[in-house]
Amino acid sequence: MPIKVSVVVPVYNPGAYIEDCIASLLGQSLPPDEYEVIFVDDGSTDDTPARLDALAAAEPRVTVVHQENSGWSGKPRNVGIAAARGEYVMFVDNDDYLGDEALERMYDYGVANAADVVVGKMAGKGRAVPVELFRRNHPRATVDNAPLIDSLTPHKMFRRAFLDDIGLRFPEGRRRLEDHVFVTEAYLRASNVSVLGDYVCYYHVRRDDSSNAGFQRFDPGGYFKNLREALDVVERYTEPGPARDLLFRRWLRVEMVERMRGRRFLTMPADWRRGLFEEIHQVVVERFGTGVAAGLQPTQQVVAALIAADRYDDVEAFAEWEAGISLRAVPERVAWENGTLRVGFTAEHTVAGEPMTFAADTARTPLDGPPADLAAAIAWVGADTVARFGGSTADLLLRERVGAAQYFQPVEFTREDVPAGDGCVRLVLRATATVDPATLTHDGLWDAFVRVKLGGWTKECRLGPASRKDRPAPYAAVAGGHVVLPYWTSPHRNLALDVDRATHRVGLDALAPHDVTISGTRLRAPLPLHAPDDGTGLSLRLTSPTTIHDVPATLTPHGSCALLEATLPLGELRGATWRAALGAPGPRFLTLPFALRAGAGRVRVVRTPRPSALRRLSRRARRRLGTLLGRTAARLRARVQAGARRR
Repeated sequence: MPIKVSVVVPVYNPGAYIEDCIASLLGQSLPPDEYEVIFVDDGSTDDTPARLDALAAAEPRVTVVHQENSGWSGKPRNVGIAAARGEYVMFVDNDDYLGDEALERMYDYGVANAADVVVGKMAGKGRAVPVELFRRNHPRATVDNAPLIDSLTPHKMFRRAFLDDIGLRFPEGRRRLEDHVFVTEAYLRASNVSVLGDYVCYYHVRRDDSSNAGFQRFDPGGYFKNLREALDVVERYTEPGPARDLLFRRWLRVEMVERMRGRRFLTMPADWRRGLFEEIHQVVVERFGTGVAAGLQPTQQVVAALIAADRYDDVEAFAEWEAGISLRAVPERVAWENGTLRVGFTAEHTVAGEPMTFAADTARTPLDGPPADLAAAIAWVGADTVARFGGSTADLLLRERVGAAQYFQPVEFTREDVPAGDGCVRLVLRATATVDPATLTHDGLWDAFVRVKLGGWTKECRLGPASRKDRPAPYAAVAGGHVVLPYWTSPHRNLALDVDRATHRVGLDALAPHDVTISGTRLRAPLPLHAPDDGTGLSLRLTSPTTIHDVPATLTPHGSCALLEATLPLGELRGATWRAALGAPGPRFLTLPFALRAGAGRVRVVRTPRPSALRRLSRRARRRLGTLLGRTAARLRARVQAGARRR
């Protein structure tokens, strides 16, 4: 059968960090005879070469190429391209891993859209990844209609014939930004680029020892020499004007201005950041016209103007001012409405923990050259922020705690100018997000993050803390094929969701046995749960020491709770005490705090018998042992990043 995808993995001394990568590649949903994995060992000196040779001997789809160390990833990737037989080539780093269905989904999406390049949604475990690019699917993306230029890492799928037709290969040798040169040319010369935004295909992992190549401090001179080569590619395939300025703006913003801002800048060693500034200044003066910086956000424009004017001290002072600005998101009403969770919140920026205020009546003017001093820079940013407040946005993202996958939730919001005295205002966003449990991709713990674009800042923070008195957590819900428990984390009281994992802490023990009624064969119990209006079909499990009965049941809205109804098989419940549990999606069973006792021709509702003191002690010991073993395993995983991958 023809090979659909060739996965190329450059390898250099990954140690145990490669195990998650290997597991994810062998566990793909694409049939094993439809893809191949090519490991290119770039002169590793650890045990990896032997590990890979043993893997290749056991796995027909795995090939290993050994070569002398080349100094960087460019040559190993090129060797992999030359060895590839697949219709598409996918590049993966040896300390990262793929989603289980990544190759199948990306290949099918690429073929369906005749794409030369397929960009799969990314998640960052300890490292930043693009966010806006994956807000939705883009079947036909370009550098003009989508923020493609925000993603220049090579971890994408490329049609092999396309690479051969245009002769595209990675620059080789010990150098930086070889991926920028390769990916930028691919974007600009592809007949189509498709972005798959609804499934996490690629997980970027930051090693515990931060030894990933991208996290090492670089030589500024060499770095910006290589960066100029990426700019050369843009100049080669575009004409002067707004389109070129838009692309150049990516490097000015990400590789230059953002390195000169806030805490990121101030935490660098003083001598290194001065050298970095000097190299950036040279590139800005040499390569960028006025149209490049003009499209930046206001704060970025200020920094770019100060860089161009060679005013290092003012860049440092502006960074110190920006370092004090944070985002605060305060939960408001959080409640279930017919199967969806409605999450209300307000968001605004703060300075030193207090709401940030802006002069209300200051006229906005274009930035004509660098500001005279720090006060002038702050005043200009403030006036511009107020003037642009109508374009500010608020989003709620749910981020899976283990895998770091994140998804935008639908949000409605309003903007309010709140008087703050002395002719100043606070700029407040009031929003309500709608979380549909059916869209949550898998079980686990999901944290709520608020993302706000306001003025020159795009900031994220956790949603919280919630007031202990005014913000009780809502009930768990059985909706959208999941059991979802909203809760406030401890001790910070940020909003999080437990999806299909909670069993004993969903609040069902609040039900009193006397609230459960049996009329004839019909059992009715008001449960402290939320259920949608569609009459969710579940089951009631009745368990005796020797027998289990699963009885069909329904869950419907009942005031602020849900009503469980089931028809009991009375003839089969004789002579025993039957513990009750609610069969939930999963399938899982939620223990109910009552039992049924059959005898004398009738069934009574009783409190669930308490286990004996010895059994309680045994359970407590098992829980403590499980916690201890879990923590030990977590520490080992953190040290070696080995073992089974948890989704």
